[in-house]
Order: sequence, then structure tokens, then C-alpha cells
Amino acid sequence: MTETLSPASSIDVAATASEAYRAALAVIETVEPRIADATRAELADQRGSLKLIASENYASPAVLLTMGTWLSDKYAEGTVGHRFYAGCQNIDTVEALAAEHARELFGAEYAYAQPHSGIDANLVAFWSILAHRVESPELAELGAKNVNQLTEEQWETLRHKFGNQRALGMSLDAGGHLTHGFRPNISGKMFHQRSYGTDNKSQLLDYEQVRAAAHEFKPLILIAGYSAYPRRIDFAKMREIADEVGATLLVDMAHFAGLVAGKVFTGPEDPVPYAHVVTSTTHKSLRGPRGGLVLATQEYAPSVDRGCPLVLGGPLGHVMAAKAVAFAEARTPAFQTYAQAIADNAQTLAEGLKKRGATLVTGGTDNHLVLIDVSGFGLTGRQAESALLDSGIVTNRNSVPNDPNGAWYTSGIRVGTPALTSRGFGADEFDAVADLMIKVFKGTSPVTASTGKPGKAKYTVVDGLAESTKSAAAELLDANPLYPGLQL
Repeated sequence: MTETLSPASSIDVAATASEAYRAALAVIETVEPRIADATRAELADQRGSLKLIASENYASPAVLLTMGTWLSDKYAEGTVGHRFYAGCQNIDTVEALAAEHARELFGAEYAYAQPHSGIDANLVAFWSILAHRVESPELAELGAKNVNQLTEEQWETLRHKFGNQRALGMSLDAGGHLTHGFRPNISGKMFHQRSYGTDNKSQLLDYEQVRAAAHEFKPLILIAGYSAYPRRIDFAKMREIADEVGATLLVDMAHFAGLVAGKVFTGPEDPVPYAHVVTSTTHKSLRGPRGGLVLATQEYAPSVDRGCPLVLGGPLGHVMAAKAVAFAEARTPAFQTYAQAIADNAQTLAEGLKKRGATLVTGGTDNHLVLIDVSGFGLTGRQAESALLDSGIVTNRNSVPNDPNGAWYTSGIRVGTPALTSRGFGADEFDAVADLMIKVFKGTSPVTASTGKPGKAKYTVVDGLAESTKSAAAELLDANPLYPGLQL
């Protein structure tokens, strides 16, 4: 994994990081050695497997080490310069730097670095839009400055309006995300939700279908973004549709934020110039710490700034610091090269799978992920996922459009290139990965359930295949070590 060094730095990063981690683990061992053991084991597991989960990556030692500091010990509810606790001057510095780097990185008017996760970022965005679009006009009409000045009857009326707004987002089987208004998630309980899908034949997003749904449903919020759609989105068209029906355009770019930051997605494929509010995680393709981020126009900034205490608890100072470090790394030319490699490698992986007989949703990819329909191999997604894991290949099962197996067993496998690209994998390596995957699919057979019906979970793998696949994977991994030079 290539490390990012400041121009003035001349230290041996690997040696220094090794010393730091050895010391940290030695301290941990004095209290709970099993945690130290699990930490070492996790590094060994990550080093020894082909990580193809599209939502995972490897953060740099600088990002990881930033999280293990006393910045964790400070309460800092509020915003920069306006805290509800004294002594927050250093947290102010950290949060201001994270926001500054995020604004510059994405060209955003405003950035909010406090969300602890992607769902937190979406909740902040949803409630901020509701506050801006529903609460503020209502308060102005009633002549009140805040909700505390309302009578109980007025407050109940306003609260009812909050809970009866409409949101329109991509359906789950088309590649949308649970946090975009679906019933198992809190967002589905907040909104009257409806979904748009993809074209049944091409499996591509149909903007005229989105437009028709928006005009019929008239949502307050039009949600764009995905977790399992292998194509780019035209956000200029999505903004046009939102404007036609008076909706706020919210884009969740958690999966492809690194491709935006790395200038792979530009023009109408970059959501920031078109969306009113943009949410993201800070890990995945962005290669930072696990956390969330909200970007917004100045119009929505005052509402987003109320994320704590509106939705969030105390900000995590140590994670905001790590976000600042990751954003600084992402502002380098090296990160742009990395981001382009993610997209190039995804196309190589897709072509490698297709030429060996795999069926891909939409026929390919032009972002960072590939969605494979494994039903052609006689498998469910769960069977394929398990067989790949047995063989040292870490993926996740995922629904495909109109999936007959539902969201648990599924018919698909989702794979992504950010993590292995971080390790230095290129075209030859990803073609080899495609070959290994296809051999596992072809060498795996479903096992009939005790009822006599086809099983959806049980499977068998040809003798020796898992071991030979692990051996071949190990050669690829050894040639592209994770955190080279880092020794515990």
C-alpha cells in the first residue's frame, strides 16, 4: 500500500508505524491481552484474503494512528466556536480542519464532519431538510423563533407535518440503500416513501421513469445514490427533475465519494454542484476512517449545523481528526491516480468475469463495483458468498433487479476494487481474480434441502478447489503486500 507523505517528511513510515503499533499493543496487553490478540489476528486475516467487498478499504497508518489519541476524551457538543462544554479549543481546530479539507476536496460550499456513520449522515440530512423546508416556514408563519415558543397544539400540528413528508429513492433491488426510506430502517418510518427502479431490459436507470414517478408522487426529497448500482448517474438530470416538482435533491455518495474526490466523476457525474445536500461515509473508496460527512449549499448549512443535538451525540474528536488527515491525503495527485485505477480495475474485473461466462447486472460497470448474477451457475448469492469465503475471497451477497431469492439469500454477488487497488493490484491481478472466482462458481454445487426442495444456503465445493484457490490468491497477495514493512 502506497503511503502519502508530506513534502517535508523524511521518516521511514513503515518502521515508525511498526514501532508505534508494537508499543500500543504492548500497552493494551497489560489490561486485556485478548483484544491485542484479536487486533493482530485481524491484520493477519486482512493480509491473507482477497478483499473484494465494495464498501471496504484500507486506511493509511496515519489515519489509523490519528484515531488512537486523547482527542477521544473530550465532550464537544455544538459547533466550532459554539460549544456547550468549556475547553474545546483543540476540538475546534480539528473540526475546522476537517471541514476545510472537505470543502476544498469536493468544491462544496459547506461541510459538516461530525456524523459518526453513513446512517447518521443521512439522518442529519433528512432532519435538516425537514427543518429547513417544514419547520422554518411554519415557525415564520406562527411568528415563533423556535419550537419551544409553540403551544402544545401548534407543536403537535408541526410534528404531524414532519412525519408525513414524501421521499422518493432508488429501490433496493435496483441498487438503492436501506437508509433511503425503506421500512426496516428508521428512514422508512420517518417518510411516506416510494421507489424508482431501473429499466427491466437494460437494468439501467431510466430518467424518464424517475421523472414520471416524481411528478406523480411529488416528494419533498428526491434521493439519488446507490450501494449496488454499477453505473454512473447524471446528477444534472436528477436536479432538473427535483426542480420540476419542488423537491430537495439529496445525493448519498457514500460508495463513490473517492471517485468524486479523485476527479474520476466530473461534470454531471459529480453530485456536489447539483445537489442541495450530499452525504457520504469517509471510508469505502475515500479510504479514511469509519465515519460520515454532510456537504450542503449555504441555504441548508444552518439546519445541518444543528446535527448535534438534533440527531447526533457528542462529536468524536479523534475520528474527526482522522477524517481531516484522510481528506488531506485525498487532495494529492497520488489519490487521483489511485481513484482512476479503481475505475480501470473494475472494468478489467468485469471483462474478466464476462469472458469466462458470468452474467453481470447492466452488462458491466463504469464505477468501482461489479454485480454478478450467480443464478446462471445454479447458485444463490448466499451459496456463492460462502464458497468464495471458503476459498479466501471475501465478498458479499446482494440482490439483483427483480430478485426471486429476496434480500437474504439473493441471486447476486457484489464485488468492488477499492481495497485491492490500495494494495497495488492492477489489470493482470484483477483478471486473475476473475479467473479464480469463476472457477469457484463452476466448482460449487447446491445441496438439496431435507424437504426435497432446492436448498438456498447449503452447498458443496469440488475437493481441493478451496485449497488451490487460496494458494493462488496467496501468490497475488504476497506480490502486493498490505502495509508493506509494517511488523508487529
